[in-house]
Amino acid sequence: MSATTDMPAQGNADDCGVLAVRGPDSAKFLQGQLSADTESLLPGANTLAGLHNPQGRVIAVLAVTRVSGEEFHATLPRELVDPVVLRLRKFVLRAKARIENVTGNATVSNPGGVREGIPQVYAATSEQFVAQMLNLDVLGAISFTKGCYTGQEVIARAHYRGRVKRRMQRWLNTSGRELKPGDAARSRDGRPLTVVRVARDERGQQELLAVGTFGPLAEGATEPDAAGGIVVDGPLPLPYSLPD
Repeated sequence: MSATTDMPAQGNADDCGVLAVRGPDSAKFLQGQLSADTESLLPGANTLAGLHNPQGRVIAVLAVTRVSGEEFHATLPRELVDPVVLRLRKFVLRAKARIENVTGNATVSNPGGVREGIPQVYAATSEQFVAQMLNLDVLGAISFTKGCYTGQEVIARAHYRGRVKRRMQRWLNTSGRELKPGDAARSRDGRPLTVVRVARDERGQQELLAVGTFGPLAEGATEPDAAGGIVVDGPLPLPYSLPD
């Protein structure tokens, strides 16, 4: 899948905000903070990228566009824009880069459908998932060939040393009860799930992206009704393949 993509939000463009990184060192600065190879982007190109903590957990998922040689815009949920701006500013140090919230003064990436399998992180789920749990590696949001960035060691170790045991997949909630990001759900075969994103299908039912055990269910797993939580159907197809 191409690294150039629009990043869907949970609802519509009104749910999104934009931060700008400007200055002669903007490309170099972002290269050391985000998981994607933002420095190689040409003006007008964009990529999905993750901002991670040192443990490799995703603080925010951003749709990064290189506006010009010295300016980048990143779309993310409106509720995370100010916290991410403050976090990034802590690492500017001597770099010639300015970071600010430009929501309302910049173009927001067009939200897409949950069936695209694009993850999102909100305040309720920030720093909850390791990058590969959200399929960021499959979506071209992680470069394994560029230099270091925050969380890189953990993400690289998961990539090179073994199979990721938990992955984001697509599910359908037909219970009539609402789920939201961060909520717990359960598949019909008993595996626990954590909701990442929700959207409505053409019948008004909730489609979900949720993280859970990927592959055969461990022996001895409890039944859904006994374990509690809303039971959902799936997994449903994604437009990309997950690693075996």
